[in-house]
Amino acid sequence: MTLAVGEQWLGIQDLVRVARSGETVSLAPQARKRVVAARELVMRLAISGQAIYGLNSALGANTGAVLAEGDLEDYQRRAVRARAVAVGPAYDKASVRAMQFARIAGLSRGGSGVSPAVLDACIAMLNSQVHPVVPRFGSIGVADLPQLSHLALPLFGEGQAEVRGEILSGAAALERAGLEPVTLGAKDGLALISSNAATTARAALVLHDANVALDAWLAAVALGYEGFRANLSPLHPGAVAARPAAGQVEVARQLRELLKGSALLEPGAARRVQDPVSMRVVPQVHGAVRDMVDAACAQVEIELNSAADSPLVLAEEGLMLSNGNFHVPALALALDASAIALAQAASMSVSRSQRFMSPALTGLPLQLTRHGPAHSGFATVQKTLTALWAEVRLRANPGSLDYLPVSEALEDHACMALGVAEKLGELVERVRYLIAIELLVAAQAVDLRELDTSQMGEGARRAFAQVRKLVPMLDEDRPLGPDIDRIQGAIAAGVFGPETTHQGAA
Repeated sequence: MTLAVGEQWLGIQDLVRVARSGETVSLAPQARKRVVAARELVMRLAISGQAIYGLNSALGANTGAVLAEGDLEDYQRRAVRARAVAVGPAYDKASVRAMQFARIAGLSRGGSGVSPAVLDACIAMLNSQVHPVVPRFGSIGVADLPQLSHLALPLFGEGQAEVRGEILSGAAALERAGLEPVTLGAKDGLALISSNAATTARAALVLHDANVALDAWLAAVALGYEGFRANLSPLHPGAVAARPAAGQVEVARQLRELLKGSALLEPGAARRVQDPVSMRVVPQVHGAVRDMVDAACAQVEIELNSAADSPLVLAEEGLMLSNGNFHVPALALALDASAIALAQAASMSVSRSQRFMSPALTGLPLQLTRHGPAHSGFATVQKTLTALWAEVRLRANPGSLDYLPVSEALEDHACMALGVAEKLGELVERVRYLIAIELLVAAQAVDLRELDTSQMGEGARRAFAQVRKLVPMLDEDRPLGPDIDRIQGAIAAGVFGPETTHQGAA
């Protein structure tokens, strides 16, 4: 299947398919017309004598310095080389494909003035599975210049790229794929690197993974309700509708769907009149998380469907305008907010898991072992919970405020968007481990109560069966770390997504 880019609205799921499933792309006919019209204007203005940033005037701290007419093409190659200053470990293949796709999507809007041949070369590289080596560190969120420069180098035979698992020079990678190096014309280098495609790509993948984790989290909560024999009155439609704060009505509905058919819905089934707060306020907290994540998804999709170049080519008006669309504070702030919201939910997950260790609350054996004090059961998992919570809490700190002026203080504001996206990705990974522990603890409680699984809610029953396919009940003490790892991997793969999958932007 080939995805036509440049006409239809692109969603996060489109990017995920291209990045992780290898879907190919093409340029929609109307998009090609826009690209050609914009390029014609660029070439006219290049010889007009009018000083235009990035076209015939230098970049960064050299802004205003006029470029020699015969140097316009060479300058574009030098501009890319000089900004290839990213360092550190290389991104994985899926992330690089996501970056390639995000930049192709932006170029297809017609605002960059890129040469059609250069855009075609970008598409050919992606479709031929030529993946540039892109180091992780260097962007300050004022266009991802370092990462996108590394992304662009192989287009004209420089840098490095991965082809079928082998790292080659840019020139060798193109040759291996049967492609030719492209010649950059006026403004082409800047068009390739002046965007936040790396941030957009990474944020899209991270938010997709966050939504997958959130689906699994509700399955874990539902299973925990069964194991705890919880009071389900906080999920009553009338209760959540009485103060319909962001997302809580929908989350309560999803939990009721996961618990459909549960004996807990019968009058008097709950063990307690009122359960711990961490069990009662799941709709409120997870509703807020969904709202924050959805807002971040919406910002990503704006970036994916926009021309955010500076200078921006407005072909119909005959203008190239310097502007601030390279700046993405709305996205950075939304990602920071999502991290804080997820940390709120993470703290409750830790509390719920710990509550299961207490016989006074659960009526179950201490530390969820039926063998008494001679066995540890789940006792030491509390250390892992505490360590994971500390990791989550660290990554919930806002990252969008941590910038310094650069380029002779001409670039005196930044939002650090790529770093914020990476920080959120690290947080989501740790959240998956918390969910895995919550699933294991809840399943252990179900086993210890010897519940009739046919009396459990449909979604909770599915989650229990999935846990037990992967790991057995804990009887004799054994290393639980591998069990947690196994469940975490299944969460990442979407195994615990309920049938009532979230239908938001990701």
